[in-house]
Amino acid sequence: MPDALLDDLNPQQRRAVTAGDGAVLVLAGPGSGKTRVLTRRLAYLVERRGVPACDVIAVTFTNKAAREMENRVLSLVQQNLDGIWLGTFHAMCARLLRREVNYLPYRSNFVIFDADDQESLVKRAIRELNIDDKTHRPAGVHAAISAAKNDLLLPEQMPLRTYRDEVVARVYKRYQEMLVANNALDFDDLLLQAARLLEQNPGVAERYARRFQHVLVDEFQDTNLAQYTLLQQICAYHKNIFVVGDEDQSIYRWRGADYRNVLRFQQDFKDCATILLEQNYRSTQNVLDAARQVIDRNGNRTPKHLFTERGTGSKLVQFTAVDEVAEAAFVVDTIQQYLSSMRATASDFAVMYRTNAQSRLVEEALIRARLPYRLVGALRFYGRREIKDLIAFLRLAENPTDEISLARVIAVPPRGIGQKTIEMLQSAAFQANISSGEVLLDLGSKGDSSPFWAIIGRSASLLADFGALLADWHSLKGRVSLVTLFDRIISDTGYEPYINDQSDEGNDRWENIQELRRLAYDYDEKGLTEFLQNLALVSDQDTLPPEADQPATARQKAVTLLTLHAAKGLEFNQVFITGLDEGLLPHSRSRDDPEEMAEERRLFYVGMTRARDQLYLLRSERRSSFGNWEYSEPSRFLADISDELLTYQGKRGGLPRAAQFEELRWTTTGLPSTYSRRQRKPELPVETRFKPGMRVRTAAWGEGLVLESRVDSDGEETVDVHFESVGFKRLLASLAKLEIIP
Repeated sequence: MPDALLDDLNPQQRRAVTAGDGAVLVLAGPGSGKTRVLTRRLAYLVERRGVPACDVIAVTFTNKAAREMENRVLSLVQQNLDGIWLGTFHAMCARLLRREVNYLPYRSNFVIFDADDQESLVKRAIRELNIDDKTHRPAGVHAAISAAKNDLLLPEQMPLRTYRDEVVARVYKRYQEMLVANNALDFDDLLLQAARLLEQNPGVAERYARRFQHVLVDEFQDTNLAQYTLLQQICAYHKNIFVVGDEDQSIYRWRGADYRNVLRFQQDFKDCATILLEQNYRSTQNVLDAARQVIDRNGNRTPKHLFTERGTGSKLVQFTAVDEVAEAAFVVDTIQQYLSSMRATASDFAVMYRTNAQSRLVEEALIRARLPYRLVGALRFYGRREIKDLIAFLRLAENPTDEISLARVIAVPPRGIGQKTIEMLQSAAFQANISSGEVLLDLGSKGDSSPFWAIIGRSASLLADFGALLADWHSLKGRVSLVTLFDRIISDTGYEPYINDQSDEGNDRWENIQELRRLAYDYDEKGLTEFLQNLALVSDQDTLPPEADQPATARQKAVTLLTLHAAKGLEFNQVFITGLDEGLLPHSRSRDDPEEMAEERRLFYVGMTRARDQLYLLRSERRSSFGNWEYSEPSRFLADISDELLTYQGKRGGLPRAAQFEELRWTTTGLPSTYSRRQRKPELPVETRFKPGMRVRTAAWGEGLVLESRVDSDGEETVDVHFESVGFKRLLASLAKLEIIP
């Protein structure tokens, strides 16, 4: 009889899913079915082993992964998962902290500050402590505080080796006091406070350790010290912990992730079973072999020999452009050729890069070609002004003592409350040793009989009006549906006419508000607290909908642009990785740090293994820097890939500088043809009028960039030009009437 749970698993996957009790470490190469194994393991425990769902905790790194796991398990076990703890580390910690809030200096309706809120609070702390924010930038100070929290360090525990360390410790202390005063936690606090709660309260720790018979963890290589400590505490009694990860895909060191947790796991759980998943279901063998050649250079890893049944596939294309404009043009021209021949749809393509700034030229080229695209993680839906405004109003309805949200919307839309009035409000709150929100509530309920009326003076009536609204929203939050509260806030504040001036931009902003309202419908029963928590913990990848959830038009017409960091967990038929130059990838910051360099290599490996069918590796010989040209060297990672896996196109690399502008051969379709790797015989140089890199203009096609120029035996000069309007053209200089732009 067919077994839907196990029949379609390969031997190693089946071994992992059916493993016995104890510690299990599954090292899963890219595209090897990691999610399938984790999902089947959970289903196997519930259905075959009879483990109650409420005795399982399964931790993921994105809400999207948690939803996908839950849906898959439900389709497999044909029973509900009531009581299971399934979600991200941060969501699980928030749930634990709300349950055990009596052990904390917070109230159960605490809010979770997002990145902007956190930095605003750090700025305020720096200001209060009279610290120079030019010398000690708030973003840098906050990053140091975040790193300390990930290492489970409180302000008084931080090592003070330099004056900057002392400054960070002082700001950290004040920042933490302000968080408590706002009844707020930041992302790192969720982990830190949960770990400390369990450490300082053995009875609570034992209760959770006894409850959770099995602990399942996704993306284990991305855990930090705080997360690793939490896992140790939760599995301390039953010692049944099943972790899936791949140290080769650990790319978040900058936010505390430590791939060495894989090594720690093997040391701390000495009898753990280690299972390798090496069969790849995504890429062709050429892509896998090239990626393996790159990653094998790293140490402190478990070697994996990835293989696939998809066949050898096409060679990788390594394209060397004259400059970054030609690099972007190659990407767009290649996509257009696929689309015109009906061999692909736009959503088959992804363009990846090391930093967000690198997307600009590709965006411009796509716009000129009229190819729609979408940016992942550049400006998230939840980062838009109107969305942040509404979330701030809702957070105030939940928690009127939230100073950050109050500062954002107390004068939005404008209601006559200026900076001087706000300062008077803050001063009155400081003197009374309460929050500004509590002053507003007092004014709103008591009017001119409030003791703060006389203190604030003429502006008290404006504050009292807003305070009355705030009191009304706060009282409604438990009595009406979330959508009703949402609509009430919109109506009371007059936010729609404020945000929507009937222009295209205004309509777009109002549509964003409506999209947030639609999301609120899903939380009508769960309530405001869980709604706000979900919004606070959403990630960039959570804003990228699964292909099945997109309308057909979106699937057909969206080239995806994203950083390599945002590419984790995604896959595309055709992948372009741009900027493969020293200083970009690997990034210049990694030059003197072996650990950083190893992570850059892992980042490139992750990008390479996103490709199903074809992988393009692009670089430029030179890049513009504030009006000047800077010549670049090929990324050291390219040298790791053997020649038999590559097709070379564009300018030939590795030649002496004077020979780098050798003839660029083009096919009749306008794309560079494969270069012969045979060295050409040297020829006497012939002086040309048009030089590579010159900007030129014609009446018909506008401005363009000279790629190459040559003079034949008859003295006729031929010029290769990439025009911004029409792409590549080969012209006779005597007929083209090219004008050189100074």
